[in-house]
Amino acid sequence: MGYRIRPSERFSEEFKAAGAEQLDEAIAVLTTHPEGMLEAIHAARKNFKKLRSLYRLVADDVPVFRDRENARIRNMARTLSALRDATALVEVSRYLLEHARNDDERVMLERVKKILSDHFKDNEGATTEIAESVASAIATCSQALEALSRVDFKGGKKRDETRIDKGWRTLLKRARAAWRACENTTDTHLFHELRKRGQDYRHYLSLLRDLWPSAMHAKRVAASEMVDLLGHHNDLALLTSFANAHPHLFTRSEDIAHLLSAVIARQEALRQSALQLADEVFLDRPRDEARRIALLWRNAA
Repeated sequence: MGYRIRPSERFSEEFKAAGAEQLDEAIAVLTTHPEGMLEAIHAARKNFKKLRSLYRLVADDVPVFRDRENARIRNMARTLSALRDATALVEVSRYLLEHARNDDERVMLERVKKILSDHFKDNEGATTEIAESVASAIATCSQALEALSRVDFKGGKKRDETRIDKGWRTLLKRARAAWRACENTTDTHLFHELRKRGQDYRHYLSLLRDLWPSAMHAKRVAASEMVDLLGHHNDLALLTSFANAHPHLFTRSEDIAHLLSAVIARQEALRQSALQLADEVFLDRPRDEARRIALLWRNAA
């Protein structure tokens, strides 16, 4: 079926199918981990983000279900996130190296990348902890599937239209607020909030892509680019925290200062690019765009 909700079908069944698909995929990849456990965790966490976006879309209709299941999925994802952080740090060190500003910085970043790779290679032995966390996540996914199977949305096509209108408008209001909050700040937490709202928007565009495929695809491409830029921004903040917390790993004392300088410069470029994209992605007023989506839904239904 794919991650989508079709207006022509019963909303409850479409919603449950879209959610179950994400949970089934997460269970499958965590059980088989065909490309290694860390990649399986990364893939499953993507499924969880899609699932939480789906639940936010209907938050006003099923508030108890949404709050309970959002907490369940959020807490499960957090238990796996620490296992993914090691890979994220090595990956962002490579990313930073690709954007080195001069040869001296490139040499320094090569040292940093090797330090991180060696450090986390030495810490790969916690296989029992990883296995326990993954087994717990699989069990939690099964519980979430059971809870999802009991969801039922009341009302007919008109109620579905109202639900889509309200959910879309609520998201865009939050997204625009997050965007405005980032305009005159370097606060990592505020940019992370913008990233999360961008992820929700990207997922909504995917869910309802059949309403207007070409326009939704264009918006989704821009939103994805913004989210990716802010993902690098967040990982660079993680790298800064790690370096400050583990100065003993850096054999050259000046490397930390030079690393932080490189991070600051790259984050500034990422913020500027992300805000330019946000200006494009969240240009329309929430009420106007939500009403347009609702009308497209009505016509398709």
